[in-house]
Amino acid sequence: MAYKIIADKCEACGSCMDECANEAISEVDGAYVIDPDKCEDCGTCIDVCPNDAIVEE
Repeated sequence: MAYKIIADKCEACGSCMDECANEAISEVDGAYVIDPDKCEDCGTCIDVCPNDAIVEE
């Protein structure tokens, strides 16, 4: 499984959190983070991000 990160260009619009069926994305200190233990690598968050801020690393 690829590890996804949310880059600095994230504007915290919430679209990724709303679409994540596993609740793998949360807000920590004003930034969104992806919990790799909850993420099933479905790619939905990447598809809905309007800023292309979610990248595979």
